[in-house]
Parts: sequence; structure tokens; C-alpha cells
Amino acid sequence: MIPRYSRPEMTAVWSPEARFRIWFEIEAHACDAMAELGIVPREAAKAVWERGAYEISRIDEIERETKHDVIAFLTNLAEHVGPEARFVHQGMTSSDVLDTCLAIQLKRASDILLADLEALLTVLKRRALEHKNTVCIGRSHGIHAEPTTFGLKLAQAYAEMSRNRDRLEFARGEIATCAISGAVGTFANIDPWVEAHVAAAMGLSVEPVSTQIIPRDRHAHYFAVLGVIASSIERIATEVRHLQRTEVLEAEEFFSEGQKGSSAMPHKRNPVLAENLTGLARMVRAYALPAMENVALWHERDISHSSVERMIAPDATITLDFALARLTGLIDRLIVYPDNMRRNLDRLGGLVHSQRVLLALTQAGVSREDAYETVQRHAMKVWREGGDFLSLLKADKKITRAVPAKQLAGLFDLAYHTRHVDRIFSRVFGDG
Repeated sequence: MIPRYSRPEMTAVWSPEARFRIWFEIEAHACDAMAELGIVPREAAKAVWERGAYEISRIDEIERETKHDVIAFLTNLAEHVGPEARFVHQGMTSSDVLDTCLAIQLKRASDILLADLEALLTVLKRRALEHKNTVCIGRSHGIHAEPTTFGLKLAQAYAEMSRNRDRLEFARGEIATCAISGAVGTFANIDPWVEAHVAAAMGLSVEPVSTQIIPRDRHAHYFAVLGVIASSIERIATEVRHLQRTEVLEAEEFFSEGQKGSSAMPHKRNPVLAENLTGLARMVRAYALPAMENVALWHERDISHSSVERMIAPDATITLDFALARLTGLIDRLIVYPDNMRRNLDRLGGLVHSQRVLLALTQAGVSREDAYETVQRHAMKVWREGGDFLSLLKADKKITRAVPAKQLAGLFDLAYHTRHVDRIFSRVFGDG
């Protein structure tokens, strides 16, 4: 992943240093287990821990000749361990190391992403409570519908991201499995207890049945979950982009001192963070499909999945980590304009209350068809010519015979639309 969209903690998970350290620990723990079983001398297992070392440059040098990364690593390790190195990797195959390592890396990456989600949820909750009763217009098809609150928009985002947190926690558990089962997964040359020992030492569960690899349906689900989280990020970012349009301007990204919006137009204040998040979300989603295509491998294994995962595992997790952090900052410093929200709410002269008038007429005995036609006729006049919707309704004797003018005015009370906000917030946040 390019440095522009990377953060150090997540990048470190995928560094060569981290990868080779995990490989070493897998091999060393396996030696410990085999020593316990009497398969290798205890002194050999001890020597691996005491003298085990490796150099990335040397591994790369050996791999240029062997064309095999695990063999290159084991060769370099043996250069440090000495004769006892012949007991390393007993009965194991490369995928035992590679797949178990990938599980550990994805688990660690998940922990970072889960922390990112918690930080985002904290900010979403704070801003939702701040704007719990900030009334604004709700839109369907991009067109004014009925009043809502800006806090409800943020509460929806909180609930959505809470579900994403739960999805990722499940996916983390599903991906965190260990396979030390040897060629084609039969344990022919290695005792299953070795696998159990390594799994416990590395904080993984045992893969119930591996072939020569961990089944890739686990990975497909994991990257699909990352794609869903990315889609939620894009949904929120898209909302901000719409609300920041000049004609709307109900919310706006923070614009720092000295920030420039355009090389040509000095007046511009663009939603660049939200647009960037939209693009990053596309990339994370794009990694879900190749992960699904990796499920169907030949027989007990092939390596068509390997090149895919070497790219998508770091890129997807690094990109999503960056995107979650960026979204958290965006929401934290989002500028909200309640006056503009109220101005937009009033732009249609009260048309947003048309459903209440329709319902009042039907409850007064007017057929739904007649009530709808009457209300729509006056509404369309306001659409075309402007004016005050309530005044038109009061001037229509057919309407006032069913619903008196004073009652009509009461139907335009904004508080009616927000009276259940507390209940919704209680459902989302569980407070009170």
C-alpha cells in the first residue's frame, strides 16, 4: 500500500520483520511440542530459541537461488542454529507456516480495525447526542420528504457501525485458525498435538480439517466483511458530500487555516475527505471478489491464491485502517449548520407536512382518494408558484369543513415529527 494511505501500526503488521518473526515462532513452538513428544531432542528445541536468528537481506539472497521463500528462511535460520536445525520443520509443509502466519497477521490487523471502529463509534455517539434534537429535512430520492433530526442520521451511522464491529469480531474468530498438519493435511508425519500446541502458543484455534492449506472460505468471509465496512464508510461519506453542496450546506468538512480548495478558484471549500473515503471504499470492496475466487483451489492445494493474498491482505487492512481513522476525524470536526437546516426545511412553504393533512382528512371521514387529490392539488400549486401551503389549505372550504383551520395549523408542528427521538436513541445507545 502506498504511504499516503497507510498508518504505521497497521503497516508494521505486514512488514517482512513481523512476518519472519512469526515464522520463527511457529517453527520454534513446533520444535518445543515435538521435544515434549520425544520426537526431537530437548536440546535441539532449546537451541532454536537461543540461537535462532535470520537476516532479511540474506533470506532474499537465498530465495533468488531457491525460488522458495520458506526454504530460504529455513536455510538462513540453520546458518545461525547450527546442526540442531535439522530438527526444525520436521513433518511440516510450507503452508503450515504460511497459512498460520497469515492467520496471526489477520488477527492482529483485526484488533487494530476493531480499535478503529470503537474510536469511530465514540465520536458518532458524541455527535449524535449533540444533535439529537437538531431538526432538519429528511430526503427520499434526494427530494424533501418529512422532518427528521441530524442526530438521528448519526445514530443510524452508529447502529450500522456497531453491526460492522460485531461482524468483524466474528470474522476475526473465524480467520484465527492454525494448521500444522503436514502435506495434504493428514498428519502422516507430524502429531496433531504439535498443531494444538502451536495454536495455543500463538493464540489461535485449531483448524478442524485442513488439506494442505486452511480452507479459503474463511478468508473470503473475512474480506467480504471488510468490504461491508468500507461500504458503510462510503454511505456516511456520501451523506456528507450531499449535505456540503453549496445549495444545501447543512454540514461541512472542517477547513483548516491555510488549507486550499482549488488551484484555480480561491473560494473553493471541497468535501475532499469524504470524496477520498468514497474512493478508498471502492478499493477495499474490490478485494472481496478475488478472496472469493480463492476458495476454489485444485484438490488439496495449489498456489493460485498465494499471489492474491500477498497483495490483498495488506492492502485491504491498511486501506480500511486509514479510512476508518479518516472518517473518525471527519465526523469529530464536522461543522453543522442548524440555521441552514431550518432554512432548507422551510423552503417548500410547509409542504413537508402534507402527510399529516392527508391523514387528518381521512380521519375526519374524507375518502383517501379524495383527500390525496385535494392535498396534492394545493401542494403542486406551491411547487409551481411558491407560497404558503397552510394558507392555501385554510382557504379551501372543502378542507376546513372536515378539519377546522385551527386544527390545520396544529398539523404543522415540527415537534410531532421528533416526539419519538428519545425512544429511537434508547434503542440505539441503550441509555435511559
